[in-house]
Amino acid sequence: MPIFDHLDGVLKSGVRQVSEGPWSVISDNWPSATLCMTNPYLFIVGCPRSGTTLLQRIVNAHPQIAITPESHWIPHLYEKPWALSPEGLIEHKLVRELGAHPKFARLGISRQELKRLEKLARNGQPLTYSRLVTTLLDLYGKAHGKPLVGDKTPDYVRRISTLHGLWPEARFVHVIRDGRDVCLSMRDWPKVHPKPGDFTTWKDDPVSTAAWWWGINVRLGRDAGRSLTPGLYYELRYETLVARPQEQCELLCAFLGVPFNEAMLRFHEGQTRPDPGLEQKRAGLPVTPGLRDWQSQMAAEELEQFEAAGGELLDELNYPRAVPDPRTEALEHAAGVRRLLAHDPRARD
Repeated sequence: MPIFDHLDGVLKSGVRQVSEGPWSVISDNWPSATLCMTNPYLFIVGCPRSGTTLLQRIVNAHPQIAITPESHWIPHLYEKPWALSPEGLIEHKLVRELGAHPKFARLGISRQELKRLEKLARNGQPLTYSRLVTTLLDLYGKAHGKPLVGDKTPDYVRRISTLHGLWPEARFVHVIRDGRDVCLSMRDWPKVHPKPGDFTTWKDDPVSTAAWWWGINVRLGRDAGRSLTPGLYYELRYETLVARPQEQCELLCAFLGVPFNEAMLRFHEGQTRPDPGLEQKRAGLPVTPGLRDWQSQMAAEELEQFEAAGGELLDELNYPRAVPDPRTEALEHAAGVRRLLAHDPRARD
């Protein structure tokens, strides 16, 4: 049966009871067995190359939570000037643009089914943008037999405030990794373009550019997280996750309000094909410490470059420095890179 056959009822009620059908898997740890959950339930965010894909695979293995592939369209379509009517309802063009977005197909919802949703909206079912996305994610969860659905798009670390405005109860998990290891990973990353690979300073100085980009993402995420209601924002260090995965998964589950399940530690077992967007060489790996190691893989000159640009944030995050006092010329060079990039509008996009 097409997944939109029950959509009319969903839109009319506007409510999903988690005690019905597959939603009954919610345990007694929940405040109420009939508590109405709203999807997206969580967002996994962080500077790209910080370990968000690893966490996506871990959380997606939980029997109650499905994590979609990277979307990239959720805040971007919402912010288009033609997306909403003056009353705040979705315009028909938005549905068409959504169906054409290259990442939308990853949800497994066909354009024909999306057109049925557009037809319902035309026939008097008013849809806000948040309700549209919630409905789509509810259907994604239903297709996977899970009540809770989250999104992992690292770049949304720069859009936490927008997403919080759309879904005030959504939770955010911010993965933070030592920026020097992030830098190493970025340099070998096939998807380094468009960002940070297209920034004007990347070609001549990828290390300082990576340090700046890491800092922008981490700081924007932390600043937005501090503004949220307590209980909605959680920081997870990549290094701690790979060193003590069960402990960190148990703590994360407590934050998410779900019971820990050992399937999270076995996420890599029984993979018949790699996750969308996951490098083939990583597809079958369990939690693996030491994939990047700045202490052995970065030259002394590169360490000074990075720490001249990102040293203050390393200190703030309690990552030990290799070069506590960079030379004056290194600090001046880092300041020059920051000045060149400070006004690039893509930094917050």
